[in-house]
Amino acid sequence: MTKTILCAVDINRPKAEAKVLEQAFKLAQVEDAQLDVITVVPDFGMSVVGAFFDESHAQKAKDKAHALLSEMVENTIGAEANEKVRHIIGVGKAYHVILTTADADGADLIVLGAHKPEVSDYLLGPNAARVVRHSTCSVYVVRG
Repeated sequence: MTKTILCAVDINRPKAEAKVLEQAFKLAQVEDAQLDVITVVPDFGMSVVGAFFDESHAQKAKDKAHALLSEMVENTIGAEANEKVRHIIGVGKAYHVILTTADADGADLIVLGAHKPEVSDYLLGPNAARVVRHSTCSVYVVRG
């Protein structure tokens, strides 16, 4: 039995990711599972790029991401369902944050989307492939 489903979405692509969220919501309803929805904000950290941003930039980015995630969830599955969803904003590399959160959350299933692979994906590996390869729980991939 699935108790917790972690759905990973990219808030920068709300229309494309709606299909992923809809599928995760259906699975959560069937299993009577908790639905957690995560999006990941890149971490500029102490890199050369990070030196150009003030200290409050990261918090502003997380706050904006939270607002966009909540709006996306509400627009996709409705306000009532949105109230029951746990919204998670991660910071870092998407695949790493998704895997770490799934482990910490005790997720039984990760739901995420995958686009049509490009040549560079075969060499580097997209986030979805990395999550599938390294996850300790089941992964449901929704094709776009």
